[in-house]
Amino acid sequence: MKGWGPPQSTLPPSASPSNWRESDGLEPLPLDCRESDGLETLPLDCRESDGLEPRRREHIGHMEHLLHQVRATHTHYSCGDTSKLQNPSRKQSVSRSLKHLFNSSNKFVKTLKRGVYLAAVLYHKDSLLVTTEDQIPIVEVDDSYGSSLMQDFLWFTKLSCMWEDVRWLRQSMSVSMSSSSTLQARQKMLAAAGQLQSLLGTHNLGRVHYEPIKDRHGNVLLVTIRDMESQYSFFSGKWMQVSKLQSQRKSLSTPEEPYALDILLITIQDISAYQRRSQHRLTPGLYLGYLKLSSSVDQIRVLVQQRMPNMLCHARVRDNANVSR
Repeated sequence: MKGWGPPQSTLPPSASPSNWRESDGLEPLPLDCRESDGLETLPLDCRESDGLEPRRREHIGHMEHLLHQVRATHTHYSCGDTSKLQNPSRKQSVSRSLKHLFNSSNKFVKTLKRGVYLAAVLYHKDSLLVTTEDQIPIVEVDDSYGSSLMQDFLWFTKLSCMWEDVRWLRQSMSVSMSSSSTLQARQKMLAAAGQLQSLLGTHNLGRVHYEPIKDRHGNVLLVTIRDMESQYSFFSGKWMQVSKLQSQRKSLSTPEEPYALDILLITIQDISAYQRRSQHRLTPGLYLGYLKLSSSVDQIRVLVQQRMPNMLCHARVRDNANVSR
């Protein structure tokens, strides 16, 4: 039969290309709530006032709700067992006060002895925030370390996402009163982080450097680094040029076997440059990634690019991020 029949509506009325956002097992968004081309106005219940996608907002809400539940559980547990932790002895409280008064750990460490230490590198452009004695702020974590140091360090790196909860974590871990060596080492890391926050007068210590600095003298230096927006001093410190600090440093070690603090001062520019490069983000689009890794007993290392160490090796395919199933 020749000619044209009566017009009919398509079924379904419209379709959109698939993408990675729909591969998480959730139902696809309604057609009215999908991304428009900028010419149509989205419904009021689909607009994104905070710049986040609806699914991402939902995931963040679930995570925050779970975190609140964990905090409430630990708070209830710690409040219920406070009577067991408190000692009514006045003599013991006085001895603790005297010990706290004469304890040298309330000050920054000047020289490294055998042990684990925590250093805070606060920089702005080519200047560092140092103490009144021209030293990088360093506190002692422990005078020894075991074979599980790398696992404890990887756990410590996660604290850079929740520095504000260090005090709460210390209280929660102290309630358990466990004799585990791993838990005791992590309690000391939390105590050192809290002490450094108190001495510096800020909660945000920055990001933890991806690997600790070790030397042949038995020292391990954990480094946190933060890029400051201005030369503002949280405590009674001062700003100093990196080159001036390096020239004034009087090293007690030999070039063949430098101390961990000397290694930090020598590589401070590389560490700060690494921190700046790791904040770069990829522009929207489709990329082809390449994963190359090497595994050992206590860690897994992956190959990354020097210009963008926070991403796997990749190549850009095109601007359109849609993919076919």
